[in-house]
This record gives sequence, C-alpha cells and structure tokens, in this order.
Amino acid sequence: MLTIELVPVSTWGDNLRSRFKPSAWDRLRRECYAAAGHKCEVCGGVGPKHPVEAHEVWDYDGTTRTQRLVRLIALCPACHEVKHFGRAMNEGNMQRAFEHLRRVNGWSPREAEAHVQAAFKLWAARCAHEWTIDISAVR
Repeated sequence: MLTIELVPVSTWGDNLRSRFKPSAWDRLRRECYAAAGHKCEVCGGVGPKHPVEAHEVWDYDGTTRTQRLVRLIALCPACHEVKHFGRAMNEGNMQRAFEHLRRVNGWSPREAEAHVQAAFKLWAARCAHEWTIDISAVR
C-alpha cells in the first residue's frame, strides 16, 4: 500500500543525503536501487527519466521524540512524490500525487482524502515537538 509520510518541520532537510558525502550517499542509494531490481517497491513501476529514487523510511518514538531511520526503499518518482505530499502541494503537483495515491491503492476519492487528512493530522501533532534523528541503521 502507498502511504503519505510527512516528516516533522524540525527535521526538514536532515537526512542521509545531507549527512553523508556525495560518494557515500550515491553508494547507499545505488545499493537500494539494485536490491529492488531498479523497480518501485510499492507499485512495481519506473519513472520516465530515471527508474527509481531512494526514500527514507522512519519510525517515530513519541516518548523520546526520536525519528529513527528504519531503511531505504526504492520508489518510482510518482510514488516518491506521494510520500512527500506536502512538497507536492507546494510545487503545484497535489492533484497528480492524489490521483497516483488513488490509483495505486484502488481507493475512491473519499478514501484517499481521508488518508490525506489523517497524514496531515499526524504531521501536525509531530510538528508540535522537536525531534532527534537517529541514522544508526546505516552506520
């Protein structure tokens, strides 16, 4: 299933790409792509310009306010855009992301809208706090 994963404002821009040298980030993402057979791990598709992109999957510990990296997954650009739905909205691509979310999950507009609203409600609750990033999964 394709889901929206909005990161808290306090950790925007704090990710593997920003923490590692370009050569190390390139190695990590290419390993991710190869492990997925250069296909999207959600829909099985590929993008028109490049097949897949690396997406960080996070776990949130509400007690310690720690955002812990679980793993990298390979996503086609369309699925990756859905994961970062807020950015898609800011870039004027909300409808495209919404339709991809619906199509991949086989959802009605009402079901997709409920998911969008729940994702933003969770995001707002997480944004009320400062989070610490834990990327020890890749060290």
